[in-house]
Amino acid sequence: MKGKFIVLEGPDRCGKSTQAKLLYNYLLEQGADVVLTREPGGTPTAEKIRQILLEPELDVRPVAELLLYEASRAQHTQEKIIPALHEGKIVICERYTMSTAAYQGYARGLDLKMIETLNKIATTGLKPDLTLVFLMSDKYFSSRGEYLFSDRLEREDKEFRDNMRQGYKNLVSRTENAYLLDADTDVDMIHHKVIDLLKAHHITDLCLSVKS
Repeated sequence: MKGKFIVLEGPDRCGKSTQAKLLYNYLLEQGADVVLTREPGGTPTAEKIRQILLEPELDVRPVAELLLYEASRAQHTQEKIIPALHEGKIVICERYTMSTAAYQGYARGLDLKMIETLNKIATTGLKPDLTLVFLMSDKYFSSRGEYLFSDRLEREDKEFRDNMRQGYKNLVSRTENAYLLDADTDVDMIHHKVIDLLKAHHITDLCLSVKS
């Protein structure tokens, strides 16, 4: 594909959305044709599934939860991500397959091989060119969410969050082009590290080709 696919991963309230917007604006300033999207969601159909997944009052069982995430991903990947990559765009996505392995695998306890198989089906084998995982201390989860609405996943307990964080660490260690970033540090410092990683992987070269 002509474009580049960047995924921002990590726990809830770790600053993914802030970094995604900073990156999006940076790439626009560099002249790139860039798409900012998210999971679950990203298309009208996938956003409807997101509403079900995150509604605090609903009882969604683990396997049903997994299948809903994969259904949303299949719609999102085929309707939005792949067409944008074929057009040569840079796609920035908040969350993708690694989140499902961390949350539904390590935290929920569902079979990781099953999740891997479903991820491959939902994505038709599409993998990110770069995965950035933002991990923060659990103390910031509470402090950052003190005045925020908590969705169904954000209401899980500390054990769930600890298992999920460990899952991310394990997944990064065995995923090509995946990097851990300390989300406890300064926002601007993190942003500069993100840009450095894009340059190291020649993703910003696409900006130069667009300008020329």
